[in-house]
Amino acid sequence: MAAVRWEARPAEGARVGADPAGSKTFVCYKADSSRRSNLSLPDGRGTGPGLFSRIIPRLWPLRRSGSPAPSLFRDRSFPRDVILAKFAIPPFLRKLLGPGCRATGAACPKQQLAFTERLRTPPHPYPSLSNQSMEKHLLKHLGHKNYTPATLSEIHEDLALLSQDQPALQRSLRNLERDGIILRIKGGRYLPTDSSRLVAGRLQLTKSGRGFLTPEDPALPEIAIAARETGTALPDDRVLVLIEELPKKRFWQRSAPEAATLSGSVVSIIERRRSRFVGSCHRNGKGIEVQPDDPRFPRGITILPGKNAPTPPKPGDKVVVELTRWVSRHSAPEGRIVEVLGAPSAEGIDMLGVLRQYDLQGEFPPAVIKEARRFGRHVQPADLTGRRDCRGQLVVTIDPDDARDFDDAICLEPAGANRWKLWVHIADVSHYVRPGSALDVEARRRGNSSYLVDRVIPMLPEELSNELCSLKPHVDRLTKCVEFLISSDGRVLSTDFYPAVIHSKKRFTYAEALAVLQGKPGDATTTMLHEASALAQAIRKRRFADGSLDLDFPETKIRLDDGGKVSRIDRHDNDISHQLIEEFMLLANEAVAGRLMKLKRPAIYRTHEAPDPDRLKSYREEVLGHSIPCGNLNKPEEVKRLLARLGDLAIGAALKIGFLRSLQRARYTADPVGHYGLAKKKYTHFTSPIRRYADLVVHRSLFANAKHVCGDPLHEVADHLSSTERNSADAERDSKDVKLHAYLLDQIRSGTPQRYEAQVTCLRDFGFSIDIAALGMSAMVPISLLVDDHYRHDSAAKQIAGRRGRRLIRLGDTLEVEIAKVDITRKMIDFRLAGTGEGASSGSPRATSRHRGGDRAPQSNHPAAPVAAAPTASEEDPTGRPRRRRRRRGGKAKAA
Repeated sequence: MAAVRWEARPAEGARVGADPAGSKTFVCYKADSSRRSNLSLPDGRGTGPGLFSRIIPRLWPLRRSGSPAPSLFRDRSFPRDVILAKFAIPPFLRKLLGPGCRATGAACPKQQLAFTERLRTPPHPYPSLSNQSMEKHLLKHLGHKNYTPATLSEIHEDLALLSQDQPALQRSLRNLERDGIILRIKGGRYLPTDSSRLVAGRLQLTKSGRGFLTPEDPALPEIAIAARETGTALPDDRVLVLIEELPKKRFWQRSAPEAATLSGSVVSIIERRRSRFVGSCHRNGKGIEVQPDDPRFPRGITILPGKNAPTPPKPGDKVVVELTRWVSRHSAPEGRIVEVLGAPSAEGIDMLGVLRQYDLQGEFPPAVIKEARRFGRHVQPADLTGRRDCRGQLVVTIDPDDARDFDDAICLEPAGANRWKLWVHIADVSHYVRPGSALDVEARRRGNSSYLVDRVIPMLPEELSNELCSLKPHVDRLTKCVEFLISSDGRVLSTDFYPAVIHSKKRFTYAEALAVLQGKPGDATTTMLHEASALAQAIRKRRFADGSLDLDFPETKIRLDDGGKVSRIDRHDNDISHQLIEEFMLLANEAVAGRLMKLKRPAIYRTHEAPDPDRLKSYREEVLGHSIPCGNLNKPEEVKRLLARLGDLAIGAALKIGFLRSLQRARYTADPVGHYGLAKKKYTHFTSPIRRYADLVVHRSLFANAKHVCGDPLHEVADHLSSTERNSADAERDSKDVKLHAYLLDQIRSGTPQRYEAQVTCLRDFGFSIDIAALGMSAMVPISLLVDDHYRHDSAAKQIAGRRGRRLIRLGDTLEVEIAKVDITRKMIDFRLAGTGEGASSGSPRATSRHRGGDRAPQSNHPAAPVAAAPTASEEDPTGRPRRRRRRRGGKAKAA
């Protein structure tokens, strides 16, 4: 319904029933505060729900458009007034509707409303309102079911207030906004904060500027936000979004909008994730501008005069800038330089920039260090009170070779025919880190440990993380134990939970454990490892039978030399040594979650929601496009069946990565929502309290029987921990990218770039994505760098084809690639097909090495069908010259 502001003109000499123009006369009145006009016939007949009654223009009796009598309606006509009005009905409508028609809704915007006289004037609805009464009536108006966001002047008209009441209305709106009861959104419109259209959550941004909101309410789907609607919000900010439905598919569109069922716009920033950014300093006409390293930041930050650091930066220096003011997305953000890091090429500046970018602090406050050292280096006799003595058990640990914080240990013994007793011992951090202590406050602030490529930023000081809490061999350590009675086929028969003390007998690395499992059993320790591995495989088989998804991919570990440069890149598969520990830890996490739910104690759970149906539908269409049978992916059993089918196909690994991209990210919640990927209704994190604060909270909930397991409400703590987890993951990824980019740039400078085997994972109009398992990264090959032919993306055939040589590049193909371009400053790289170009440069590439604002696609170890090599010059033409294209109609042929 179009909003039409009518011009009111007095009808001279008009009386009730007078109809000099021959048109019908109606009585009109404004019935409510929804700014809709209701019309009635003089004999009492109403408009009814007819076709034309739904297109009645809005009537504004209080708006005076001017002459000839602007004072006629001033403060004299209110929404409840009944006035006599005359509508000139167009002849075609009169003929169409007939003489007895209910034509009250048939008025068109060009008609004139003639005011004749006021038939009845009720008293002013709000003759004199105090501030309190004004706020009361204002809230009632804003809470009306038909209320739509309105400006100050529109609200003033809707409430039919006198002109002298406008200052009181402004004060009331300001007070309600200050108290968080209402919100002022774009266009100066007001909306109550409890509106169902307002959703709070964390914002994720992509490099293109588009955003996706993960609502705090797990029942709501992901919300898409256009780049122009993100306002001044930045990645991982906690924002308030005004949602609206996405437009439906139009008849000219091939498919409906995908990836989200709702769209919206950011109307308020509740909390900024960070206000400091690392970037490169440049001079512009006005002074200094800092371009943040994060490509998701939309524009450079202007440094106003007098806002520099004590040491002025040089052009090109890496600096830390603090965002101080950003009014609108259409204006430049302003900030001040708080630290000058130095030249980007200087040693250590790359990793220092990562630490500053993600606000990772290696040093602990003095009060935290003092509190940690107070416990000493050994378990005290008084600490053993109330604990079960398990120091006689054959307890061992299995961890990475460079680990120092040993969270978990295991022991396995036979318990009769086809039964086993399994002890899962977890470091008892809660014994030392008490709620509200300096250690607890700092651990909650950090949220988790961060494992960068060259260092660890621990959640707890080393006095605890690497010493007193770490389950090191040959020393007494305090634990929280989960004891299982398990059948040989992997069924859990009983569980028990208690505090204990252990004395670990041996520490294995994963490589050492794998060597033992690949050999023959020998002593008691190696025999136990073989028995534990067999039991873990039985548990694993049962887990997959229950619907758990097989989403394991190999991982890479970057090794650095003494100078901080990449010396080698190791590949780690999820072998049986990793699976042994993984299955036992998953079992403990599930058992603890079930126990907490049974006791109805407040706790933090690990949640992984089911993927959005629209995403699954889009992915299913992609799979069917490759002639691969695929059922309804909203059913977990169909997903499991598809993943098993993909494992036997050359294209399977690439499609499996596509499925991972359709999944939501796991997070922490205060409610047990369940874990989609693991197919578990009860799941939490319990097994790593040295490096995850969520596990520490769960320990307190399970054993302390305390109502307040941390200082803040659990849902706020869960949201905070989800945020710190994402922050650490981004920092770990960037630290790897920094070293890998420097490593690849050295290859370009050497003139002999190394060749890598890559698998095609996605096709685009501008190029194709590849997955390089040897580097543990994803990258782009732009079509502009395919110089051996003229290539074009054929979306219907799902391939990129060369026009002359007819070379085809399809999803899942295995290719040889080499580095082409590296931009250290912007953290962007491009690859090209091996042997297809010369003169690689370190200039600005076209695409990033990974998509910002989302998880990097895992690497694949599945083989893929090779692609035939591109035709050589001799194959194209015996003379070695390139063939010419066909003569164009009306023009000359051009050389290819």
